[in-house]
Amino acid sequence: QVQLVESGGGLVQAGGSLRLSCAASGRTFSNYAMGWFRQAPGKEREFVAAISRGGGTTYYADSVKGRFTISRDNAKSTLYLQMNSLKPEDTAVYYCAADLNYGLALLKVDYDYWGQGTQVTVSS
Repeated sequence: QVQLVESGGGLVQAGGSLRLSCAASGRTFSNYAMGWFRQAPGKEREFVAAISRGGGTTYYADSVKGRFTISRDNAKSTLYLQMNSLKPEDTAVYYCAADLNYGLALLKVDYDYWGQGTQVTVSS
């Protein structure tokens, strides 16, 4: 079992920044690829960013490319999402997820474990 706990969400004005964290426990963190997803009210959960086990490879949704940065600290078993130049359309619950089978996963179905989510609200 893997437990994931997100933190760092909150209310921010458009153009501002937030850094989300995801603390992992239960298994060796460096054994799994990680990702961030988000879900806005009335919408499907969508992919935001993914990172490989060692952190050397990352991938972003077009909507956040150039504004968000995913990173990980395997020594601290923690995943991060630095979000800059936030827009009202970034408002959503943000989830981190762990994938045990693939080197880099982009699809929801590829992920095995999920956190409970943290709310990000961007005001205009």
